[in-house]
Formats: sequence, structure tokens, C-alpha cells
Amino acid sequence: MNVLIVHCHPEPHSFNAALTEVAVDTLAAQGHDVTLADLYAEGFDPVERPDHYIHRHDTDVFLPLNEQRHAFDNKGLSADVAREIERLEDADLVIVQFPLWWHAQPAMLKGWFDRVMVYGGLYSGSRRYDRGHFRGKRALCSVTTGSPQAAFGPFGRGGDIATLMWPTHCSLYYLGFDVLTPQLTYGVQGGGLSYQDDASFRAYLKSAKTDWQTRLDSVDEERPIPFTGWRDWDEHGVLKAGHPLRWRA
Repeated sequence: MNVLIVHCHPEPHSFNAALTEVAVDTLAAQGHDVTLADLYAEGFDPVERPDHYIHRHDTDVFLPLNEQRHAFDNKGLSADVAREIERLEDADLVIVQFPLWWHAQPAMLKGWFDRVMVYGGLYSGSRRYDRGHFRGKRALCSVTTGSPQAAFGPFGRGGDIATLMWPTHCSLYYLGFDVLTPQLTYGVQGGGLSYQDDASFRAYLKSAKTDWQTRLDSVDEERPIPFTGWRDWDEHGVLKAGHPLRWRA
């Protein structure tokens, strides 16, 4: 299996880096081919802007989707975007490792989606969701949070983690990925563990790494998160009346 790990954290000695190291070592030991895309270390530019496009579709008005499609069709994508697309095309499993910052992914990772998931190349109006470009491939988010687990429950102060993860999961499913349940490591803040002393942090780090390794040992057997698809929606993109998941007052 070919695995792509998209790592997004600016500190090479962070908790996120430790989890990425576990994933690389564990998957490689299983015989998988592992590619690491370290966005900060590689200096990925997350800002979509006109000067990424040498041969413009329209030099008067910058419309990103039009420029992306034009560049893809004419083999004019910038080298960093072309590299990331090649990595995605080669991967059977994509692991995205990042901290939850301001209730979402870091700006670097959001920009990676903005620039790499090019319109016309990796998706279109008819090539989305369960008809998406990456059908048959799987994606898994490994995420650290600053607050403890209780704060991310349905009534927690941090917000329901399922709701907070929805934009990232939806984006991956939008591209056609089968999205696996996220690996969540709670209570990580700065370089250490909030609310516990150093000895507890070291024990927690060891436990978190072990849990991650154990999960990766059997990741091939996991079922994806269920999503609705084109057959479930009406012409307005709304669940059809009578669908078993349709909420009724």
C-alpha cells in the first residue's frame, strides 16, 4: 500500500511530529511505501494568487477556478502543486496530521486544499462526493487538541468535535475519498500536555503513541464514515423526502 502523510505543524519536535514519526515507522515496518509531505519543512506556499500562474486564462480578472482548470489542462500548474497532486495520485491512504487551531485546521493546511485540489483536475461539478476523483482511496485525519476530551463533547465548551471535524471530512469526501474515523489526541497544548504535570505528560505521550501505532496496525480493516451520496439527494442537493436519515419534526 502507498501511504501519503500530510504533516502540518511548524515545530519539528512537537507532539504532532512525534505522531507523524510513529505513523512513518509503523507503516514502513509493515512493508508499506510511505511518503511524507511536511508542509512547513518543505516551505509550501498556502496562498492562492495570480503569480502562481505564468500563462493566464484571463489577465484582467483573477478567477482561481478558471485559472486552475486552464493550468491543469495545459500542464501549467506550479511545481509545488504538481508535486502534491502526484503524491495524492500515488497514494492508497492519505493521513493528514495537524493540530486543531481556532476550531479548525491551520491556515497552512487550508491553503494546501485551496491550491492543490484544482478545479477541473481533481473535481468538477459532476465529479464530486461519491463520484469524486479519488474514489477507492482512503483518508484519515490525526488531530491534536488543546482542551481535554470532555470539552469537545456535544455540550462541551470547545464545541462538538464531530462538528469541528466536519469541514475537513466533507472536503475529503467531496474529492471522493472514503474518510475514516479521526484519530483524536486531546489535551495537547504548546509542546506539552495541559492540565497535567510533566510525569503525566510523558505517560500520556507514550500512551497516545501506542494507541496510534495499534490503530495503524489494523487500519486496513476499518470501515469509513458513512456519507450520503448523489442517489440520496434531490435536484437541489437536499436529502430526498422519505430518506431514512431525513429529520422530521
